Amino acid sequence: MRIYLFIAAVAGGVTYLLTPLIRHIAIEIGAVGEVRARDVHTVPTPRMGGLGMLIGFTVAMLFASRIPFIEGLFAQSHQAWVILAGAIMISLLGMADDLWDLDWMLKLAGQLLISVFVAWGGLQIISLPLGSLVTASPSLSMAITAFLIVASINAVNFVDGLDGLASGIVAIGGIAFAIYSYIIARSSPSYASMATLIDIAMVGMCVGFILHNWHPAKLFMGDSGSMLLGYLITCASIVMTGRLDPASIHTSIYLPVFMPILLPMLVLFLPILDMCLAIVRRLSKGQSPMHPDRMHLHHRMLRIGHTVQGAVLILWGWASLIAFGSIMILFFKAQYVLIGFLIASALLTVATMYPYLKHRIPEIREENAISGTDAQHASVGRARGDKTRGGR
Repeated sequence: MRIYLFIAAVAGGVTYLLTPLIRHIAIEIGAVGEVRARDVHTVPTPRMGGLGMLIGFTVAMLFASRIPFIEGLFAQSHQAWVILAGAIMISLLGMADDLWDLDWMLKLAGQLLISVFVAWGGLQIISLPLGSLVTASPSLSMAITAFLIVASINAVNFVDGLDGLASGIVAIGGIAFAIYSYIIARSSPSYASMATLIDIAMVGMCVGFILHNWHPAKLFMGDSGSMLLGYLITCASIVMTGRLDPASIHTSIYLPVFMPILLPMLVLFLPILDMCLAIVRRLSKGQSPMHPDRMHLHHRMLRIGHTVQGAVLILWGWASLIAFGSIMILFFKAQYVLIGFLIASALLTVATMYPYLKHRIPEIREENAISGTDAQHASVGRARGDKTRGGR
């Protein structure tokens, strides 16, 4: 565990120290986000913070490859280097978008090509939960893997709309996955786990970046960062769950929560939900799925009265509930997890709706008071009318 904490500290420290330099470079080369109608920030802010995150992750992985406890993971296969190569490529694609605002179809094509490259390099889901764990064909494995990576990349990209939101949600998911993969790895002769290593390094770089990205942000991660986060957390989940041996796994125990296709969706539930809602909303209006708007979950939070920091913290709370709830069900009785989940959901619901209720309840009372006064006046008027008619 201490070695993993050291790796996280390396990733976080390098990211934190390099981010001010990256900010200066972004300003010099013109990677500055102008204020658009859908944006929350009110002043132009440098982008391309993902470059600092990439360097932090890369340095952490290079350190890990020289640590005796972990170096065997790098010697056994080239999977770690394939993942790192994909991370570099996806960040470069994001940097190009930060600089030149690439067409969404071109960006999507680049994401797909990189995902296929990574799948071709050995990062694949080979087992599918079809009643039992069934080994998929190589072509189907590559297709599913590429789809998951592209979907996660864009889900994190969609939710990256408030300072610290995307990096915090991914860090929370990374912590949940790291705990899970570490516990699973303890059953093997060596505790070393590539999934845990990727998650821990990713969490470290997220924390290092949040220190500069908390509202009001000095630097945005841009697509170079959001795409990198979506890519890494999916790679970690595929490493952990994608190579289950159908002959050695008791599916009645693992299948409900250990499905390779569902694990990334559980951890990235909020980004994926936001992405799905946005796609449906835009297609129903006859717009492109990538057409920007101000109807994301975080925009709705601000609209009902939350501050930027408050909205981010509450969304972090929901992400924690879903990510840790999906993991805890493996280690605790389902009824206890359900009770805790319902209590936490009730508290988060109150916190989410509090600004709306705070303003809405007085309005309702005022409307009721006005309605009561009008009804009283009308009653008095009818009484006077009756007396007048009676006198005649």
